[in-house]
Amino acid sequence: MTKQSAYAAAAGLVAVAAAALFVSATAQQPRASSGGSVTSFYDLKTNTLLGKPGNLAQYRGKVSLVVNVASKCGFTPQYEGLEKLQREMTGKAFNVLGFPSNDFGGQEPGTAEEIATFCKLTYDVTFPMFEKVVTTAGSNQSPIYSFLGQSGQLPAWNFAKYVIDRKGQIVAFFPSQVTPEDPQLRDAIAKALGN
Repeated sequence: MTKQSAYAAAAGLVAVAAAALFVSATAQQPRASSGGSVTSFYDLKTNTLLGKPGNLAQYRGKVSLVVNVASKCGFTPQYEGLEKLQREMTGKAFNVLGFPSNDFGGQEPGTAEEIATFCKLTYDVTFPMFEKVVTTAGSNQSPIYSFLGQSGQLPAWNFAKYVIDRKGQIVAFFPSQVTPEDPQLRDAIAKALGN
């Protein structure tokens, strides 16, 4: 191994280590639309991908991996790893939760039905998918990402990942480049499951 490739390898390890940005569960929380404070991810209201009420409270007591997904992105193949993770964790208190977003590069332009069809036919996605959201800060931001943003981290691109503990608190954030197979992501999930 050359000196230059050794430096590159070391830099890569440092980048991966820095990718897992752990956040405080005591971060300031967003205000609910009714004026009350939302203190748990599982208190938020949303809809499923097909427009039915999506009760996030059903995931309380479980660990969730929340991901902003897109069908036409360079990271789209991560759907395969996310689905593999979902299936590996069957029977454990864990779920991947997908939130389509068209915020970055217009890479999720489809309708709910088109997204559902793409996910099923291309990656056989079985994990819960929710309505399309706006992840970026501003007046149109989804309450889901308003809450997640209180961690100090918002997605910079598609396939950013938040680990949510059993109580609905954000315990880790991973940027798009961190794959579902990454040992640090897996460790964060295992740690959340152990608590």
